[in-house]
Amino acid sequence: MKKKVISALSLIGLYLPGASATDAVEFDWFRYDTPPALYEVAESQFKNPVLPGYYPDPSITKKGDDYYLVNSSFSYTPGLPVFHSKNLTDWKLVGYALDRASQTSFAGLGISRGIFAPTLRYHEGVFYLITTAVDSGGNFILTATDPAGPWSEPVWLPEVGGIDPDIFFDENGKAYIAHNDAPPGEPLYSGHRAIWLWEFDLTTMKVVPSSRKLLVNGGVDISQKPVWIEGPHIYKKDGWYYLTCAEGGTGPQHSQVVFRTRSLNDAFVPYQNNPILTQRDLPLPRPDAVDAAGHADFIQGPDGRWWSVFLATRPYLNDWYNTGRETFLLPMTWQTGWPMILPSGKPIPVTLPKPYPDIKSESTAFYSWREDFTDVELGLRWQGLRSFNRDWVHIQGGRMKLTPLREPLTSKGDVSYLGVHQSAAEYAVETEMYLPESTGVSGGLAAFQSEAFHYYFGARYTTAGTQLFVERTVDGKTSTVATHRLKEMQPDAITLRIRGDKERIYFDFRTSTGWTSMLEKTANTSSPAMDATWLSTNKAGGFVGTTLGLHSRKD
Repeated sequence: MKKKVISALSLIGLYLPGASATDAVEFDWFRYDTPPALYEVAESQFKNPVLPGYYPDPSITKKGDDYYLVNSSFSYTPGLPVFHSKNLTDWKLVGYALDRASQTSFAGLGISRGIFAPTLRYHEGVFYLITTAVDSGGNFILTATDPAGPWSEPVWLPEVGGIDPDIFFDENGKAYIAHNDAPPGEPLYSGHRAIWLWEFDLTTMKVVPSSRKLLVNGGVDISQKPVWIEGPHIYKKDGWYYLTCAEGGTGPQHSQVVFRTRSLNDAFVPYQNNPILTQRDLPLPRPDAVDAAGHADFIQGPDGRWWSVFLATRPYLNDWYNTGRETFLLPMTWQTGWPMILPSGKPIPVTLPKPYPDIKSESTAFYSWREDFTDVELGLRWQGLRSFNRDWVHIQGGRMKLTPLREPLTSKGDVSYLGVHQSAAEYAVETEMYLPESTGVSGGLAAFQSEAFHYYFGARYTTAGTQLFVERTVDGKTSTVATHRLKEMQPDAITLRIRGDKERIYFDFRTSTGWTSMLEKTANTSSPAMDATWLSTNKAGGFVGTTLGLHSRKD
């Protein structure tokens, strides 16, 4: 019997013991497109965000003329993506710091647990990456001589509680770890946190006993009940130690604040013009809105000018954003000995002049690209859920073969899904797919925000022919919102496509007569679009953005 060919926007596949290789769903290619008007700029300009789509909590360091940046990855695997640039605006994904099961486990975790805000630093020939595995081990450090990998096994820090650890190397040879944790005594209000400091022994890779010290209690002004002081980074410049932190939570009240001191033995004093970055004073909606800015890190450019990378969101309508929290870049100035990224009340610019137009650097194509699966290795941009196992993925003969697992996308177990980051509010993903001859297997596209909120556009072969279907999962409850049985028992080719347009999501298939909307083929809805706001962080909760990818499943 001839296999059925299907083109899909996003597809998934995983391997479970007992699954047969003959059950594999095969994908011939995958294409991702964004309307050019959303990302194209003049040759002399760059456009924020520099890392579009779910790349939050950026931390940056440099070695000579090379800049490296890492982001949070939560329960996606491989985790802790590492990017390289020479000009701060063009970034190429070069690897992951977490790429194997021996380093950590995210088994059974929700997608927004796992790896929280990291810090990346280079010191005397070694790259240090310190971060938190929430609900799966706590704080740890990885090291590497090449940031593209391999990275070491984790060095766990059981004494260091809380989240968002920072590592700082002082000029006197000492090293320190700063981090968020509970305040001294009982919290005075909800969201009351503190920043703590440990001395760190680089020889033993352990904190110095009894060196723990309180740096900030609550935030800039505890009388105002500031919440969620976190994401600390320490720098030294012109004899001053600077401590910068996020404050206000990573939603609309997010901000970046700064403190300084002459000695780590003395108290840090807050800047009287804090915050040094926020968008909370600006109304929504507004044109080219950027919101929720904070979690910043600082770096000097090739000419000595200072820059800041930070996370922010691009909401549509009011505060919905399916792309998650993304990495932005802005120049930073020093004013009377204090850093300033952007004065309060000023909107973050989306298009800016390139700071270093004469320095060329490779960049990952985020907005428009195609994967033909011609390489025997899985491309770097593809990530799965929780498990590092990829035995269910095989690339052969120019096709990706995904052996299906029984676990659905609603599961917190091993799920046969490989996704890429949604990079803009408007997009289209498409693929050509071959179903196996056996029944009881489906494959297709998924728009995945979390195990509790996602869409699955699939196809399955039945004794009555090939059936297309759209499943919607909201708050963990799955319903089938559209089905269509193809007239041909063995169609030569079917192309599936998912399109997003801000609050709307569309599901299309293509036959010899052209494109057809799935939702116009069902009596369950009178609209060709479904509600995409269920894929927004504000509705779904958590800390991740939507990924779009390939899925196969044992039905």
